[in-house]
Amino acid sequence: MPTFVHTDKCDGCKGGQVTACMYICPNDLMKLDTIRMKAFNQEPDQCWECQCCVKACPQQAIEVRAFQDWVPMGGAVIPLRTDNAIMWTIKFRDGEIKRFKFPVRTTPVSSIDCYGNKPAPGDLNDQRFFTEEGKELPRIS
Repeated sequence: MPTFVHTDKCDGCKGGQVTACMYICPNDLMKLDTIRMKAFNQEPDQCWECQCCVKACPQQAIEVRAFQDWVPMGGAVIPLRTDNAIMWTIKFRDGEIKRFKFPVRTTPVSSIDCYGNKPAPGDLNDQRFFTEEGKELPRIS
């Protein structure tokens, strides 16, 4: 089910030109109604329920109604993001509530050098992985 915005909670990110949900949506679906200063999903059929906007919303105004196969009738999944973690609250239809906390990235974006201590790229025709060292293997023709 696509995202929807609780208009009573949404404040349009305090009147900025770009809301948090607009900034984070990988499919550019979230828009701001500049008259009402409320965010909305402009094409719900295109939403793939990634929950990026739900996690990014500072007012917790965005919700995704989950599919019945993983949150059966009446259940809910509610993420709450803090500076260093995301707390997922799972409400089951029998009223049981479970919470899971996961850390979020604490390094600046693009600050990690993923190839820092890896060897330089080699021959594309070599059958070894670029991290494998050793004797030369026969070439593929």
